[in-house]
Amino acid sequence: MLWGFTAILGKLITLPAIALVWWRMLVVTLALLLVPRVWRNLRVLPGRLVAIYSGIGAVVALHWLTFYGAIKLANASVAVTCVALSPVFLALVEPWIARRAFDLRELLLGMAVVPGVALVVGGMPGHMHKGLFVGVLSAVLVAIFAALNKRFVNEADALTVTGIELGAGTVLLTLLAPLLPHTGALFPLPGLHDTLWLGVLAFGCTLLPFTLSLVALRHLSTFTTQLAINLEPVYAIGLAALLFGEQRELDLRFYVGVTIIVGAVLVQPLLASGRARR
Repeated sequence: MLWGFTAILGKLITLPAIALVWWRMLVVTLALLLVPRVWRNLRVLPGRLVAIYSGIGAVVALHWLTFYGAIKLANASVAVTCVALSPVFLALVEPWIARRAFDLRELLLGMAVVPGVALVVGGMPGHMHKGLFVGVLSAVLVAIFAALNKRFVNEADALTVTGIELGAGTVLLTLLAPLLPHTGALFPLPGLHDTLWLGVLAFGCTLLPFTLSLVALRHLSTFTTQLAINLEPVYAIGLAALLFGEQRELDLRFYVGVTIIVGAVLVQPLLASGRARR
């Protein structure tokens, strides 16, 4: 539910996508560097694990960059709807990353959202299609870093992992920003309005849910966790309609598609739990 607010905050914050993500990750990293427990764990963590978590952090940074890019190119509703495709990609990439057998049932469960996404595409104006494609790329990156986190989540403390991953993501964006098209400063200093919302985004919708998700991965499968995260469109689209009137930008097909996606998300855990009991 906390992640459901990230798209709304991305719309409220006026910074470009790369500056928004850079500030988001930097604030959380600096805050975690003030926690003694993080420093204690960092000192004893093997260099191999630091490198692995840093690589995962780079994928996280690219996911958030494409996610907020989709919001800027389309709108919040379109961006969060694309995230619903992540279980499809997860069913394909996790067996390779986790070195386990491919499960066709997971792929079929994930693909239940595809008809809804097809209707969503037909229900948006043409000028939003670029945002849609960037959003789909964001869903691919979600699947990759979720599978990687699941494989290595038990190797270190969740807060320490969060600090390494977001710190590495900050460094990547710092190096990447000059190579991307931009006007003005690469990382403009946010005004009071953006600073307030960045604080909410960094602590309430980044540090807390990111750490909680790592803890959850210790007890749940990656696929089950991703299905729970797929409820993000439910919160975000409702808030976007209430706060920004985004329902006026999208026609009936979009909302029929969203209804199918939400229905698939709600049914998938029931089917999965029934399979587990059998």
